[in-house]
Amino acid sequence: MPTILLTIAYDGGNYCGWQVQPNGLAVQQVVEDALERLLGERVRLCSSGRTDAGVHARAMPAAFFTTRDLPLRAFVEGVNRYLPDDIAVQSARQVADGFKPISAALAKQYRYTVLNSPIRSPLDRLYSWQVREALDLPAMTAAARYFVGRHDFAAFRASNCVAKTTERRIDSVEISRDGSSISIDVVGEGFLKYMVRVMAGTLVDIGRGRFAPEHVKQLLREGDRHKGGVTAPACGLCLIKVFYPENIVEREGLIFPPEGA
Repeated sequence: MPTILLTIAYDGGNYCGWQVQPNGLAVQQVVEDALERLLGERVRLCSSGRTDAGVHARAMPAAFFTTRDLPLRAFVEGVNRYLPDDIAVQSARQVADGFKPISAALAKQYRYTVLNSPIRSPLDRLYSWQVREALDLPAMTAAARYFVGRHDFAAFRASNCVAKTTERRIDSVEISRDGSSISIDVVGEGFLKYMVRVMAGTLVDIGRGRFAPEHVKQLLREGDRHKGGVTAPACGLCLIKVFYPENIVEREGLIFPPEGA
C-alpha cells in the first residue's frame, strides 16, 4: 500500500479553509473528492497543518494511503482533471510508510502581501491587503527583528485559538518592497491561529506610526492581544513552502514533475 505525498496549490478565497469542516466547503474535501473519482476509493489526506478561510497556498503538502498502484503522473494529471480551477496538484512523490507531513516538518514559510498604494489594484485585490497611507519600511524592519527566536506569542493569536501552548520559534522575518507591493516573509516551526496575520497587522501599524518598533518586544513580554495591532485580512496570506529533511523520499526517481523543471 503506497503512501503518496501531494503538493497542492490553491486560491483559498472560495473555501472555509484547508481542513474539512461542517459549516462550509474546505479545500481538503474537494481534493479528497477528486482522489475518490480517480482511485475508486475514499482516502483521507493528512496535511502539514491547516490554513484558515480565505488564506491561499502555493505548496500545501498532504499525504494519503491507497491500495491502488498508479504511476505518479496519475496523481498529478489525473487528480487535476477532477479539480476546479482554483485548486491544483503541483507534484506527487512516494514517501515511506507512516510519513506524517505535520510531524516531519522542520519549518514553514508564509508570505503576507501588502499593496501599499492609495489607488486600488483590480488585479491584486484578491491576494493582498491595500494600505493607502505610506509605510515606514525601516521601522517595520526594525520591529520584525524582535520576532526572531523562541517567544510566547499569546499577543499574536485569535481570541478563539485553542493551542495548548503559545510558545513558538520564529527563524526569520524578512520585509521587502517591489514597487507598491510589500512582502512580509515569515519562517518558523509552527504558528498559532491568525498568528502571521496579527504579526503583519502589527508591523503595518508600526509602519503607520501607531507604535514604535520596540512595541513588539513589549507585546511578546506581556502577551496582551488587546495592545497589539490589527488582524490583517486573510486574502493577503499565502503558505509558500514547508521544509522537510532531504531523506523523506523513499527512493530516487519518484517525483513528478521533476524538481527544478
